[in-house]
Order: sequence, then structure tokens, then C-alpha cells
Amino acid sequence: MITRISLASSLLFITILQASPQKTITLAECYEAATRKSALAAEKDLHSSIWQIKDENLAKTWLPTLDAGASLIYNSEMIDLGEKFAAIPIPGLADAIKPLPHEQYKITLDITQTLYDGGATKAARTLENASLKVNEKQTETDLYKLRSQVNTYFFSILMLDKQRESLEGFREVIDKRIASMESALRNGVILPSDIDVMRAEKLKLNQQLKDIEIKRNTMLKILSDITGLTTGSDSRLITPEMMLPASPSLSRPELQSLDLRKEQLAAGIKLAGTKRLPKAYSFATLGFGNPPGNNFLKDEFAPYYILGAGIKWNIYDWNRVKNEKQIIALEQNIIDKRKTDLEESLLRLLESKKAEIASLESQIDSDRELIELRKKISAAATSQYENGIITATELLNELNAEHQAKVTHELHNISLAMAKAEYMNISGEEIK
Repeated sequence: MITRISLASSLLFITILQASPQKTITLAECYEAATRKSALAAEKDLHSSIWQIKDENLAKTWLPTLDAGASLIYNSEMIDLGEKFAAIPIPGLADAIKPLPHEQYKITLDITQTLYDGGATKAARTLENASLKVNEKQTETDLYKLRSQVNTYFFSILMLDKQRESLEGFREVIDKRIASMESALRNGVILPSDIDVMRAEKLKLNQQLKDIEIKRNTMLKILSDITGLTTGSDSRLITPEMMLPASPSLSRPELQSLDLRKEQLAAGIKLAGTKRLPKAYSFATLGFGNPPGNNFLKDEFAPYYILGAGIKWNIYDWNRVKNEKQIIALEQNIIDKRKTDLEESLLRLLESKKAEIASLESQIDSDRELIELRKKISAAATSQYENGIITATELLNELNAEHQAKVTHELHNISLAMAKAEYMNISGEEIK
């Protein structure tokens, strides 16, 4: 009884496994997964962290600066008060006045507060924000290159799948032909060599299927390494269906990166302009010295403080800021040239890829016509063989020709899908 229950449970488990659906994988999923899997994906967070630290430092420009200091000063010449008061007719006055000390000792805490910086801090923060966008877009540009690798392995697997399907279909045709020949052989209608031709072809097909399985598993492993997706021999890749835009448009990350670079340079021009604007600040000094501050008449250590405010204005800088702005303007001009060159290059690639797509579509139309003709030829050859007009080898040649026509048709379909995917990637359009 227990054995029957165990057997029933095993059969139920096997049935559930067989009924479980295949894991399907789309090209868009591979793109997204490859982006997440790449070590470059962490760069965005790192760039953001760097920007945050820099921005915090720039924001602290408005906080007061504190500097501690200590000094020993020796003055070689000091006012001789005794000599100055000697002319006053007061007995003993000159002798009562102590000479001013030549040394001064002091410990200070200097506090400086920016009141107005001409917009330099705001411009610097804007520049850092623009730099963050440039760095993030550059990371996206580097990650975008992964799509080419994904395409190579994804569509190679699809081609292997189509070849496998065609070979399995052709093997079924051969199996049916072998079964028919075995009956004819028993009736003495054909020779044993006829059936051997078909059996040899079946062995060759089995070898080809094993070779395809090995290649497919290797390609799946590489695709899994690139994307991080879990794949197996039962994984099924979905051929993407894409509608090309009526007119070519470019939205590549490289072009967006150049636009952001121009914005970064524009922010640099604004920052350079703040160098010629006045800067206002206040300051305070808290000290402990001997003599304290400028009270040289007090020859002892005592606390003191100094308060004040000031303005700095670079009224003439020998055209340094002007030259900096000219340099940045020239760099912007260089970026415009590069963007134009890149756009022209991408448009040429799109035209070339569009011609390839048109050629493949034409070949696919021809493939359909050829397959119909090959079916008729195979049917006629089968009838001729059964009537003893042609040999088994000649029949196999015609069946092979039909099979190759079908394989070529399927491979052209995959090549067309790959060409369309490459077209979309060149233009920067997303594949759904």
C-alpha cells in the first residue's frame, strides 16, 4: 500500500514538473538586467555621494571660519615717552613713566564671516550639480554599450533555437520515411541500401542537434553571466517584435551627455564672472596678550578683542576672467562640432541598417516562394521514388533542399529582428 502511495506521489510530482511553464526571457529584460548586473551601475550612487559631499562643503562657505593663532613680536623701535614728557616742568614725571615694551606676546581666535560673495557659492553649487549630471550620463553611456554584447548572444541563441526546431522537424520527416521504407522493405519493394541512406541522414541530424545543444548551453551561460538572469536548457527566448519609426530620430546617451557638458560649461562661465564682483565680510579677533591689543602702556597679560568689517573688490585682473570665458566659449564650440559629427555618423549608420533591413525583408519574401516550390518538388520526388523513377539518395537531396530553404527562412527572420534591434539601439529608441 505504501509503495503504491509513493509511486502515485512520484508520478504526481513528475506531472507537476512537466506542466510547469518554461521560463521566457525577452530582449528588454536582458538589457535591464545587464545594466543592473554591471559593476558600472554602482557608479551613479558613487557620483551622487561625491556630489553630496562637495555640495555640503560649498554650503558651509556661509558659516564663519575660526582660526587660532599665537605670535611673538619684537619691535626694534618704540616711542620713548620719558623723552617726550621730559619738557613738562613736573618734577619726577619723566622718571615715573616706564618705557614701552619692545616685545608683544599674544594668543588669538580669529573669526571671519562672509556677508556677500558675489554669487560665487551659488554658481559653484550649480556647477557641481551640472558636473553630477554629466558624470551620471557618462555612466549611462558606458552601460548602453552592453546592449551590443546582449544582442550578440541573445540572437545567436534564437538562431540556434530555429535551427534546432528545423532539424527536429526534418528528423520527423526522416522517421516517417524510414517507417514507410521498412514496410516496403518487408514487402521486397526496395533494397536495404535505400533505408540505410535515410538512417545515415538521421544519425547526422542527431549529431547536429547535439552540437546545437552544446552551443546553446554555452551561449546561455554567457548571457547569464552578462545579465545575471537565471537560465537553463528549458529557457525560451522571445523574438522581439519592433516597429521602426517613420523618420529617424536620435536620442543616444552620448548626445545627451554632450548637451549636459555644454550646460556644465555654461555654469563655469557664471562662476568665472563672480571673480570680478565685490566680496563683503566681517571679522572679530578674541585675544589674550601682553601688552593686550594695541595698549602698549599696559605691560601685563590681559584679554582684548577687535571687531571690524571689510570689502574686497578685484577692480582689474589683467583680463584673466575675460580670457577664461573665451576659453569656455571655445570649448562649447568644440562640443557643438563633436555633436554634429556624431549625429551625422549615427544617421549614416541608420541608413546602412535600414538598407540591410529592406534587403532582409526582400529575401524573406523570396524565401516564402522558394519554400512553396521546394514543397512541390519534394512531393514530386517522393512520388517518383515510390514509382521507382529516382533513388533514395536523390529523394533525400530534394528533402534536404526543402529543409535548407526553411532553415534559411527562419534565420533571415532572426537576422531581421536583430537588424531592427540594432537600428533601435543606434537611434537610442527603447525596445519594449
